[in-house]
Amino acid sequence: MTAEELLDYADKIDSARAKAAFNAMGTAENARKELMDKLSKPVAVTEEMRQSVLNRVKKAAAEGLNELKVLQFPVELCTDSGRAINNNEPDWPETLTGVPRQAYEVWRDRLKPAGYSLTAMIVEWPHGMPGDVGFFLGWHRPTPH
Repeated sequence: MTAEELLDYADKIDSARAKAAFNAMGTAENARKELMDKLSKPVAVTEEMRQSVLNRVKKAAAEGLNELKVLQFPVELCTDSGRAINNNEPDWPETLTGVPRQAYEVWRDRLKPAGYSLTAMIVEWPHGMPGDVGFFLGWHRPTPH
């Protein structure tokens, strides 16, 4: 193999890698769009869903954890693209839409009175911009006064 043939071979490998990376980006973007479509519409909360979350929480508690990420969703499901969550503004729940809004309301109406906390934060930063929000359900003993 000559040096020129080796360079041609390396160029073909680079081109193949670039094409694969480009295709992967398209696949990821399509999956994100499908997820956004799915999460943009409220869902019927079933007993099976409740039990699944309860089982995950019990497992996390048994492992010594005191919080668990229960939902991750694109910032596009916030009316301000995650700005209020990123700045920890008290009215951040008002920016939620779709399933995230529904999940927040389930926490507010059923889990908060039972002593659970909910924290929302940006968990992914593609290209330095907010990408995904995570909801973390927490359970903590009250601190004695």
